[in-house]
Amino acid sequence: MNYVIIGGSAAGISCIEGIRQTDKKSKITLISDEKFPLYSRCLLSYLLAGVINESNLNFKPTDFFEKNNVEAMLGVRADSIDPKAKIVTTNNKKKIEFDKLLIATGARSKMLDIPGVDKKGVFALRTVKDSRDINAMLKGARTAVVLGGGLIGLRAAYALNNRGIIVRVIVKSKQIFSQVLDVVAANLIQGRVEQRGITVMKGLAAKEILGKDSVEGVILDDGTKLECDLVVIGKGVEPNLELTKTSGVKVKWGIVVDGYLQTSVQDIFAAGDVAETNDITSDEAILNAIWPAAIEQGKIAGRNMAGKKVKYDGSVAMNSVEFFGLPVISMGTTKPKTEGYEQLSVINEKDSTYKKVILKDDIIRGFISVGKVENSGVYNALLKNKIAITEIKDVLLHERFNYAKAMPLIKKNKEKFYKEEFKDSIITY
Repeated sequence: MNYVIIGGSAAGISCIEGIRQTDKKSKITLISDEKFPLYSRCLLSYLLAGVINESNLNFKPTDFFEKNNVEAMLGVRADSIDPKAKIVTTNNKKKIEFDKLLIATGARSKMLDIPGVDKKGVFALRTVKDSRDINAMLKGARTAVVLGGGLIGLRAAYALNNRGIIVRVIVKSKQIFSQVLDVVAANLIQGRVEQRGITVMKGLAAKEILGKDSVEGVILDDGTKLECDLVVIGKGVEPNLELTKTSGVKVKWGIVVDGYLQTSVQDIFAAGDVAETNDITSDEAILNAIWPAAIEQGKIAGRNMAGKKVKYDGSVAMNSVEFFGLPVISMGTTKPKTEGYEQLSVINEKDSTYKKVILKDDIIRGFISVGKVENSGVYNALLKNKIAITEIKDVLLHERFNYAKAMPLIKKNKEKFYKEEFKDSIITY
């Protein structure tokens, strides 16, 4: 069997592990356009912040490819897929035959379509190269403008602030984290980042990036001019779908896959940020560009490519981050857009702690936790397994609510859930 994997990040690497659980000997070829392998994108802001070095980025040992008998073609781009001949052609004109193929091309940073976006000093923060390029400019830089108030933008702002750069964050929405948090949680986080000297400007957007060849400033849509030495664009990500033009796979928002992560084309699978999969809380197809989902999808895809029949039920939208000592976790539906939801919350502004649970038919559909996040894994397990919490609803937000209080309910409603399995489902942040 010839396995070919396009993409060397979370989904691609986990696919190797999934294959090797069943098939120890067959050939695996991995094609990645990045030269720096086996690193976690989640840690790039900490690298830029100077908290860790590049050796700390690795989420697998440096001999991972060797130990798993993988031919890793690094710094090589897959240009086309011939699904009938089962051949991948690369940018250096090599033709790689496959019996089973995984498309794990991930996503790229969304860039703005405004004048000046191509100037020197405009960056995304998605790859090791991005981090290196930004770092190379910091020695002579004093001020930065970050465009975007989501996870990517705020992480970049934190990193630059930690390096002594004066940072302004421009947010088009009326709050930061508008896609994943409610206004209460967002305001708690904004207060913390502003305490550290980061300026947040809401309800505004960049109109133009100024400068001759290099960045000198930004003009906002209200006419305000901000001088700066560099600009970081943190407007989210979009899937890398270029290969779908030749592969024949069905595409909607991303690559459409079935419950076994196979595409519309026989023997071609997809996983990670490029794959359109099921959202457990809404039972709708989504692009869920988060690291844990990519890891799980890659491993399941690998096992199925190797002949197993492992069902993928879907994932849950999830964010976990800490800003200057204030942790925040969100999961599932946090801002319901339709009727029928019940929202329970408790806040202590003095301690900057907040907890909110979103219910529908007494089943947890989402939650937000700011400050004290220790029991988030309990809510996660109840949510993912759609367990009715009617019997424990009155203590759901109590500060002493924990695994012990939830376990009897889980045993009663979900016979397959035993203590050890439940513990494994708790996410450690």
